[in-house]
Amino acid sequence: QVRLVESGGGSVQAGGSLRLSCAASGRTFSRYNMGWFRQAPGKERQWIASISWTGGSAYYADSVKGRFTISRDNAKNMVYLQMNSVEPEDTAIYYCAGDMQIPVSTMTSAVGSWGQGTQVTVSS
Repeated sequence: QVRLVESGGGSVQAGGSLRLSCAASGRTFSRYNMGWFRQAPGKERQWIASISWTGGSAYYADSVKGRFTISRDNAKNMVYLQMNSVEPEDTAIYYCAGDMQIPVSTMTSAVGSWGQGTQVTVSS
């Protein structure tokens, strides 16, 4: 498994932007399909975006499609989530996650590797 550490969270006003980063350690990172999940207070953790190990395919939940962009840099062992036009409903703890086996198009909470999470708060 890889070790994942998120950064970049914070407070932002509605309509603003934020970029989350996920640093991965481990020699097999480039073979991992990676994703971002989030969990709002009192709600279940939900998948919001994922990217294939090559970076050639990306998938998004309807709630963030057109506003968020997932990307990766395998040379740097990094995954990113660019968040634009954020809304108060985007307030949550954001988690980076990855797995070599779970398909990128149907990534679920069953992924094997998780970061500790980073808080994003959007004010209106």
